[in-house]
Amino acid sequence: MKSGKVNLVEKSKKSYRVARPKQTGFSSPATHYTEPRIDLNSELINNPSSTFYVRVIDDSFSEFDIFKDDVLIIDKSLMPKNNQLAVVTQEGAFQITRMAADVQEEFQLWGVITYIIKSTL
Repeated sequence: MKSGKVNLVEKSKKSYRVARPKQTGFSSPATHYTEPRIDLNSELINNPSSTFYVRVIDDSFSEFDIFKDDVLIIDKSLMPKNNQLAVVTQEGAFQITRMAADVQEEFQLWGVITYIIKSTL
């Protein structure tokens, strides 16, 4: 480049905007009908501040039909009723137990399982 001479760069004249489609004919009768999306949080959770998701990492809870990669929805604000599944801490580990009216062993309740989302893969 020679000193004193300035080369200008010219801006492209191409338009990169996407053209809007032109509708021809009649519109589809189904365009006014849109199905709302299903929000699993609003459908499955009553108390978001005390609800947790836990993914199961093995088949050690198969006696409760809970298997690897299932997702447990656990609500810590609920008190378990008879025959409900709950997550408890026992001897420093998380366990799943079916609550019974005449519980003999000592444990600390962590939360009640409200839903089990099964993995089909």
